[in-house]
Amino acid sequence: MSEPASISAGIAARYATAIFEIAKENNDLAGLESSLNDLAAALGESDDLRDLIFSPIYSRAEQDAAITGVAKKMGLAPLMINALGLMAKKRRLFVLPQLITALRGLIADERGEVSADVVSAKALTKAQTETLAKTLAARVGKTVKLNATVDESLIGGLVVKVGSKMIDTSIRAKLASLQNAMKEVG
Repeated sequence: MSEPASISAGIAARYATAIFEIAKENNDLAGLESSLNDLAAALGESDDLRDLIFSPIYSRAEQDAAITGVAKKMGLAPLMINALGLMAKKRRLFVLPQLITALRGLIADERGEVSADVVSAKALTKAQTETLAKTLAARVGKTVKLNATVDESLIGGLVVKVGSKMIDTSIRAKLASLQNAMKEVG
């Protein structure tokens, strides 16, 4: 991890821990999770919002007013609104994507869940998704929440990432392995 990335992750982790502990004290993890989902969706959809959090041309006061206004309009939890305002005043809004990831991780840990990223060549059926989730849960010993995406370039098979482990059963990977083996022979 590069130094700026690790610094951002460290800042995000400290804010995430504080926000999580307050939400847990107030028994509002569900409200926090809902706010995170809304905020992540807004960041994904709005170039203006991404510009606001990353651009240095806005003053602290402008960032604070804009982000708290947007957060209130979105109906985010008061804890999240206050945290965003504080982050704007401290010039820390640039860590918002890492904060969302860190908070989701803390919430999942609290619930005994683990997140698995699954990439398949075509969309998985409900039965396939349930079977995969059960199989992974048996392997990791926690409830597994799947984040499924489609990448047709895999040709077939799956790429599954759970934590730091990755299982690549895609035909693309098998073809690449076969190609490497053939290069070694010739």
